[in-house]
Amino acid sequence: MTAVYKDDQEDWLTVCLKYLLFVFNFLFWVGGAAVLGVGIWTLVEKSDYLSLLASSTFVVSAYILILAGGLVVVTGFLGCCAVIREQRSCLSTYFFCLLLIFVIELVAGVLAYVYYQRLSEELKQNLNQTMADNYAQPGREAITLAVDRLQQDFKCCGSNDSRDWMASAYVSSKQAEDRVVPDSCCKTITPHCGKRDHPSNIYKVEGGCITKLEQFLADHLLVIGSVGIGVACLQARAVGGWPVSDSCS
Repeated sequence: MTAVYKDDQEDWLTVCLKYLLFVFNFLFWVGGAAVLGVGIWTLVEKSDYLSLLASSTFVVSAYILILAGGLVVVTGFLGCCAVIREQRSCLSTYFFCLLLIFVIELVAGVLAYVYYQRLSEELKQNLNQTMADNYAQPGREAITLAVDRLQQDFKCCGSNDSRDWMASAYVSSKQAEDRVVPDSCCKTITPHCGKRDHPSNIYKVEGGCITKLEQFLADHLLVIGSVGIGVACLQARAVGGWPVSDSCS
């Protein structure tokens, strides 16, 4: 009688552990999908601006999140299959994959926060020179499009203000045709509208495009860092409290 009771108790515990693991695995899968979504969103949402950055840390962090999210989605699906079919030999591999994913997400989060700290200094040092030296120059079409979109999307003109364009290679060239700012500075773009830099015609924003771009990138980096580190810590906490040896025996 005691042996039967003991067997029933063990079967009950096995069933509980099975479904508990399934719930954990499903939450990991949801977290992975969120991480993957944030990575893709970071690259797709106004990705033209990335050509204006001197450092590749921002895009690297996004790609790492996409990698981690993709691995979580695949691993989570395989984990669910292993639990449903009770393939316990696969669970050790599953937990190893979760550990690898934890490291990848943590790296992405740390990179994002480190870059967040020095983003302002990088923009101040490089954005003005990038815009002044490369706008509308041969072979710099990507930067030209990025600057035009930046000024139109954020309703700004110049790195710090519209006067920055006076020292640019573009305004000094014949290509400008007497423009003092690019046409993308205009509130309403018409041919050669950049010849007049009056506030009624062009955007005059305090702090210029640097302030706008810095805020945009800082918001994205904050999301990347929070999602990467947050999801990684939640996964580590859950996995750390799971009886791996019992589940995979």
